[in-house]
Amino acid sequence: MDPRQFHLALLHKYRLRPDRKLGQHFLVDPVALDRVVSAAGLSGVETVLEIGAGLGALTDRLAARAREVVAVEYDRRLLAPLQEAVGHRSNVRLVSADILEVDLRAYLGSKPYRVVANIPYQITSLLLRRFLERQPVPDRLVLTIQREVAERVVSGPGELSLLALGVQMYGEPSIQGRIPAGSFLPPPGVDSAILRVDVHAHPVVAQELVEPVFRLARAGFAQKRKKLRNALAAGLAVSTEEAETRLREAGIDPSARAETLGLPDWQRLAERWDFKSGGSKAG
Repeated sequence: MDPRQFHLALLHKYRLRPDRKLGQHFLVDPVALDRVVSAAGLSGVETVLEIGAGLGALTDRLAARAREVVAVEYDRRLLAPLQEAVGHRSNVRLVSADILEVDLRAYLGSKPYRVVANIPYQITSLLLRRFLERQPVPDRLVLTIQREVAERVVSGPGELSLLALGVQMYGEPSIQGRIPAGSFLPPPGVDSAILRVDVHAHPVVAQELVEPVFRLARAGFAQKRKKLRNALAAGLAVSTEEAETRLREAGIDPSARAETLGLPDWQRLAERWDFKSGGSKAG
């Protein structure tokens, strides 16, 4: 049966309607579903964590390609229809939980794993941070997210955002395809994209510089319309002159704005910024 018709039949049988407050837009287009699975690059030996299994269209396709699928669904109303949809798959484990609170080790142990999911738009940033900054970290993330957000994540200096900086600190993001709104039930108000993040074994900057880079970047992007010397002075409670000195030491134009810097720029600045003493490092 066509996934759209199958979803409609399940919703009708269980007298359910997608909950917009939970950001429920079920991916039902077969071509789009296959593109998501293809982006995951599964070979049959992987453990896949799916977030928001919904009514199981993606779950079923993942189970056909992976060794094991741990499908997490927050909405308890969907558990019965989900079980009906994928109960024939012996390699699917259904978990009723909030993915932002669940202890992943309880379900994944120490095995390497891969995240593949059609996620609610409103928790995109939270999920990216959850899976990139906290253990256990997956080796790859494949997510359907709002197209404009995906384009921001893969942007470089000139259009860099705090979200892009955070993702690029931990992995290499790429857009694997675009998904029109009509591929979902119900259709969202905007188109989506398939974002893939190949996660690095370690952050691209030294571990001791990760927090300083984020602290500086948060200050810079908090007032991104301001020149960096002013934004950093305000955000880090130093004088404009001090901020300008530190920027120049790092080879950065003090009149630049946060989005024009690349990750190497923030790293050089973090190497020069001494948060303990409040002064710039010698060197």
